[in-house]
Amino acid sequence: MLSFPKFSLPPYSKDLSPSLLSFLPPLPLPGGLFLIEANMANSPSGIAVDDECKLKFLELKAKRNFRFIVFKIDEKIQQVTVERLGQPDESYDDFTACLPPNECRYAVFDFDFVTDENCQKSKIFFIAWSPDTSKVRSKMVYASSKDRFKRELDGIQVELQATDPSEMSMDVVKGRAI
Repeated sequence: MLSFPKFSLPPYSKDLSPSLLSFLPPLPLPGGLFLIEANMANSPSGIAVDDECKLKFLELKAKRNFRFIVFKIDEKIQQVTVERLGQPDESYDDFTACLPPNECRYAVFDFDFVTDENCQKSKIFFIAWSPDTSKVRSKMVYASSKDRFKRELDGIQVELQATDPSEMSMDVVKGRAI
C-alpha cells in the first residue's frame, strides 16, 4: 500500500471546482510532493464548514453538552459557523425563539421523548429553516449547501425543512420522532 506524506498545500489549479477536488486521488507535484488536501470549500455553493461546527455537534451527540445548535452561513468568509449553543436545560420553545423570522439557518436539536412502551429515547433532528420572508439569494445559498453540510454531521436521525413555525411545531417533531 502506498503512503503519502500528510500535509496540505494550496490547490495546484483554480480551474477545478471544489466538488471535483474532493474526488481526486493524491496528485504528484514537483519535488516528490503530493497534493492530498485542497484548502477550498467543499460544497457546490462554495461554502466551507468551520471545524467548530463539527466539534460542537460531536459534543451534542456524545456528551449531550447542548440541547441544540444553530448554524449560520457567514457570507463574508463563505463558511458555516456556530451561531448559538443551547444549554441542556433549554426547551424546544427556547430553540424556536432563537431562529430569526427573516433569515435562513441550519440547526440541530436533541429531542428527548418517551415511547408508547414507556421507554426514554432521543433523536437528533436536522432543521433547515428557510422562512418565506428571507432573501432569495440566502435561500439559494442555504439550499445548495445543505446536503454537504448535513454529511459533515454524522448522526442526524431526522430532517425537517421549515418555511414557517407551523412546519416545525412540537406536534410535527413528535410525529416525526416516533
